[in-house]
Amino acid sequence: MAEGRGSSLVHLLVIVLSLIAFGFAIAAERRRSTGTLHDDTITNRTYCVYTSDVATGYGVGAFLFLLSGEALLMGVTKCMCFGRPLSPGSNRAWTIIYFVSSWLTFLVAEACVVAGAKQNAYHTKYRDMLLAENFSCETLRKGVFVAGAVFIVANMILNVYFYMYFTKATTQPAHKTNRTSSNIGMAGYA
Repeated sequence: MAEGRGSSLVHLLVIVLSLIAFGFAIAAERRRSTGTLHDDTITNRTYCVYTSDVATGYGVGAFLFLLSGEALLMGVTKCMCFGRPLSPGSNRAWTIIYFVSSWLTFLVAEACVVAGAKQNAYHTKYRDMLLAENFSCETLRKGVFVAGAVFIVANMILNVYFYMYFTKATTQPAHKTNRTSSNIGMAGYA
């Protein structure tokens, strides 16, 4: 391992898990369920018939792969709280900036894919004909899973930089001052 670069396996796993989560989020957006209105003349009711609900599964898959990538990185770095201390300097500052940014994009990405999966699974059933004048089948708005996918890619980039600066900050030795003589005089008690 080169000095301050980190493990290539960790980089690779974080990138692969994030790209799989990205693929699931894009697949979920493409396979969102849509509903069509149907009239039941026997019971005089209007109801919605929905297409396949596979986008919910894709959204959950994106959630789990992104969660596993973040858990892997936080496990390796010990969440930056435990383990070796970070040496002072610009690498420590960048590590903290990327750590906070990574967690923010992670939370937004997870919120988007979970909200999209939940809303995609929600389907309206029956309504009476009297209330069906402005009735439409509820579906997920376009772009929820795409927003999650964008934040997944941003999270992947921030995670790579976080790990890179984290390894630089933990492997670089702390700078110690070289004092040849002390300026503090030592005197005995009188």
